[in-house]
Amino acid sequence: MRFVAPDRAAFSRDVLRQPPLAPWCDDSGWLDAMQFPPVEELNRGWNETWRFVAQTPSLLADGLHYESRIHERGEIATRADNWHDFFNALVWRRYPQLKAALNRRQVAEIALMGDKQRSRAQCALTHFDEGGVIVVLRDAQLLEYWDAHDWTGLFWNARDAWGTGLIRAEVFGHALLEMALVPDKLITGKALVVVDSDRRAPDAAISALAAAIADGRLLTDPQELRALPISGIPGWHRDNGEASFYCEAECFRPLRAGRCYPPPLILDAAG
Repeated sequence: MRFVAPDRAAFSRDVLRQPPLAPWCDDSGWLDAMQFPPVEELNRGWNETWRFVAQTPSLLADGLHYESRIHERGEIATRADNWHDFFNALVWRRYPQLKAALNRRQVAEIALMGDKQRSRAQCALTHFDEGGVIVVLRDAQLLEYWDAHDWTGLFWNARDAWGTGLIRAEVFGHALLEMALVPDKLITGKALVVVDSDRRAPDAAISALAAAIADGRLLTDPQELRALPISGIPGWHRDNGEASFYCEAECFRPLRAGRCYPPPLILDAAG
């Protein structure tokens, strides 16, 4: 069933006070406003490499693919008064390096596949763009829980790890942010993992991911992405204060037979 976002004027502002939306509320007051900002306003205080342009019939008349227009002209077609495209704009503003890497790869795949077919790499790139979560681990042993889909272990037994920064998640996918507008919705993202044992600055993980994506070392197949029910992260859903939540909520699915996750990206001292 296609997700339908709530009306801008009527959605519950309570969702803005908890993750994953709380970290996005410092964007010029745009998220909490009663109306969407004009598309041109989204360019305010940003950069000159890319710009958001209204998606109109005259714009689309150029015949360019959405990704090709970004690559060739730096123009990001954006529908007015649209939650999905609004969150896409916020993600571009916060993670331009990652978004540019995805765009570079998409354009390269389009050159190979044409406009009518999609490669496995294009599916992986799109899944992360829409539903991606960036997870930074300072304790690689937590992957043992995750590899087994031991959600009680990952979110309950290791609950303190989420509070102390041994594991940290950032929502990147604009479709996930849109879903978070619905109170108490159970949400699962598709994660890429960086192991940062040296506790480097957060930007180091983003740069490493962007470089690996741009170079084709990541996101060549959707199977690289790890399922992560973000509703299980402590404080991200009002019901996850009880251990039973991780056994009963439908988002916590067992590992499928034969499913194996690839190793994470390791951020070493030189990375």
